[in-house]
Amino acid sequence: MKADPAIQAQLLDVAELDARIAQLTHQLKSLPEIAALAALADEESERTNRMRDAKIRVDDLTKEQKKADADVEQVKTRRERDRSRLEQGVITDPKQIQAMTHELESLERRIGVLEDEELEVMEMLEAAQMELDRAEAEVADSVSRREELEARRAEKSVSIERELDGARRRRAEAVNGVDAPLLALYDRLHESRGIGAAALRARTCGGCQLNLNAGDLAVLAKAPADEVLRCPECDRILVRTSESGI
Repeated sequence: MKADPAIQAQLLDVAELDARIAQLTHQLKSLPEIAALAALADEESERTNRMRDAKIRVDDLTKEQKKADADVEQVKTRRERDRSRLEQGVITDPKQIQAMTHELESLERRIGVLEDEELEVMEMLEAAQMELDRAEAEVADSVSRREELEARRAEKSVSIERELDGARRRRAEAVNGVDAPLLALYDRLHESRGIGAAALRARTCGGCQLNLNAGDLAVLAKAPADEVLRCPECDRILVRTSESGI
C-alpha cells in the first residue's frame, strides 16, 4: 500500500487522539462516584426495606392500640352504666344488687387487664415508632449522599464529555485527506490492537515497544518513502520519523 509520507505522519496524530479518546471514555465509565453510587444503591435499598417494615409494624401496632383503647372504653362504659343504675336505685332486688356488685368487681378486674395490655401495646408502639424514625433518618441520609454523589458525577461527566467531544472533533479533522484504504487499515488495526499506527524511533516500534533486528531494519530502510510499512513484530502501521535510525 502506498501513501504520501505526510499523510502517513497524520496517522500518528490520529493515533494520539484515539488514545486520548479511549482514556477519556475509560475515565467516564470509571468515575469513583459510579462505584460509590452502586454500593450506596444496595445500602439505600436495604434501608428502605427496613423503613417499610418499620412502617408496617407501626401501622399494625397503631391499629392494635386503637382496638385496645376501644376495648377499655367499652368495658368502662359498661361499668359506669351498671354503677349508675346501682347508685340511682334502679335495681332494688337484693339478689340483682349482689349480682350487679359482682359484675362491677369483674369489670374492674377486666379493665385492669385491658389497661395493662393497652400499656404494653403503647410501649411496643413507642419502640416501633423510634425504630421507624431511625430508619427514616437513615434513608434520608442515603438519599442525601446519593444526590451529592450524583451531582459530583454529573459535574465530572460534563467536564470529561466536553473534552471527549473536542478530541473527537480533532480526530475527525486529523483524518481529512487520509486515503480510504489506508484509514480502513488503520481503523481495523486500532480496533484489534488498540493502537493502529506507531512511530519508528531509535529502531523501536512505538506500538509494541520492541527493538527491531538488523535484518528487519534493512528491509524497512530499502522501502520507498511512500510505502506504508508494517511492524514485523506487532503488524501495526509503522510511520518513519527523522529519529527512526534507518
